[in-house]
Amino acid sequence: MPLQRDASPRMASMLLTTYRALGAAANPLLRVFHRRRVKSGKEDVSRREERFGRASVARPQGRLAWIHAASVGEANAVLPLVRATIERGFKVVMTTGTLTSAQVVAQIELEGLIHQFVPYDTLPNINRFLDHWQPELAITVESEIWPVMITELERRKVPLIVINGRMSEGSFRNWQRVGGLARSVFGALKMVVAQSDADAERFKRLGVASAVNAGNIKFDGKAPSFDPEAVQELQQRIGQRPVWVAASTHPGEETQVLETHRLLTRAFPTLLTIIVPRHPKRGQLIAEEIAGFGLSVAQRSKGEEITPDTDVYLADTLGELGLFYKLASIVFVGGSLVPIGGHNLLEPAQLHCAIISGGNTTNFAAVYRQFNREGGALKASNPVELAAAVERLLNSPEETEQLAVKAAELVAAGAGALNQTLEALEPFLRQETSRQRTKGEV
Repeated sequence: MPLQRDASPRMASMLLTTYRALGAAANPLLRVFHRRRVKSGKEDVSRREERFGRASVARPQGRLAWIHAASVGEANAVLPLVRATIERGFKVVMTTGTLTSAQVVAQIELEGLIHQFVPYDTLPNINRFLDHWQPELAITVESEIWPVMITELERRKVPLIVINGRMSEGSFRNWQRVGGLARSVFGALKMVVAQSDADAERFKRLGVASAVNAGNIKFDGKAPSFDPEAVQELQQRIGQRPVWVAASTHPGEETQVLETHRLLTRAFPTLLTIIVPRHPKRGQLIAEEIAGFGLSVAQRSKGEEITPDTDVYLADTLGELGLFYKLASIVFVGGSLVPIGGHNLLEPAQLHCAIISGGNTTNFAAVYRQFNREGGALKASNPVELAAAVERLLNSPEETEQLAVKAAELVAAGAGALNQTLEALEPFLRQETSRQRTKGEV
C-alpha cells in the first residue's frame, strides 16, 4: 500500500512546522510533567536540565558520536556497539530516557563514554543539546523516531542511522496516514539497519533510502550476570519449595501475579513466588499490595530474608535479574499482561529458563512469535491461564527442561546480528564525515 498522496510536501512542511511550534510552546508544561515524574520516582531531579538540552558535563575533544537507547534493554544491547565506536576513535555521548537505564549505564566503566538523559523533542531543547555536543554521527536504537531530532540532525548534515530498527504494523499504518510528513522524517535518515526483512520493507515504504536486515542485536547480548554465592544462599533458604519468578512486572500486573499465586497454592501449598518489578522504587507500594492479599512478603531492598512462612519474595533491587533467572527454572516475563508490549525474553533464555509471557508482546513481536511457534515459550493471557502454565511446568520437570533447552537453542541460532550491524556502520565509523572535512577546509 503506497503512502497517501493527500499529504503534499507543502502540507508535510506545515505539519512539521506546527509540531515544532507546539513543542516550543509546551516547554513550560514539560517542566510540570518532569516535576510529576520526579515525585513518582521516574526522574533524577539533580539532572533535570539535561531533559531540556543543557549538558551537565563538558564536551570532550575530538570526534564524538551520539548514541541513543531508550531503556535498559536497548542500552544493554547497544553496549558492544558503543565499545566498537570508541575503539574507532570516537567519544560517545549515550542518552537514555529512563532512570533505571541511566543507573545501568552509570555502572559501566568505559573510557570515552558519557551519559546524559535524552532531551525532550522540542526545537529549543534539541538545539541546545546539538550546539553543545556537536556530534559527527548519530545512532538511535529500535523505534525511537523523534521528528525534531531527525530533521535538525539533517539540517546540520549529521548522518543519523537507526540500528536494530523495528517498525510494527500499527506504527507503519499510523505513519502512512501522514504520508508527506513521513517522507520528510524518514527521508532524513541516512540508513536503517533493521531487525527483519518486514521491518526493513516498512521503513523503505515510509521514505528511507537505505534499509537492510541484520537481525536483532539483542540475540548477541551477554547473559545477565549473577553472584553464585547469592544464588547458593537463596537456594538454601528456599530448600525444596516449588518456586517461580515474575520478572519486570508493572502496575496492575503484580495484582494478576498475586491472583496466580493464590490459584497455585491449591496444588502447591508451600509455593514461593518471586516478584522482580521493572521499577524497584515501586517496592513499598507492591509490598503493601501483597500484604493486602493476606500474604507474607519479604522485601529484598530491606534485607528481609526468606523464611518458611514467606509467600512472596519481593526482589525490589536494581541489576539482579540474572540472580533470579539463575535461581528459578520457571520465569514469567512481565510487561505482557498489561499494555506495555512485553520485555526481553532472551535474557532468561540465556540462563536456561522455561519462559511464559502474557499476550501483549508487541515490543518483541517477531521474537515471541518465533519462540511460541518453535516451542521456546508458553503464552498465558490471564491469571487462570498463567496458573495453569506454571502448574503444568512445576508438575513436569521434563517439559520445563525441554522448554529451557529450546529457548537457549533459539538464542544461539539468532546470534550474529551485531557483526552484521557493525559491517553496515563501518563506512560511517571509519571515514571522516563531510562536516569534519568542511571543518578542515576552513
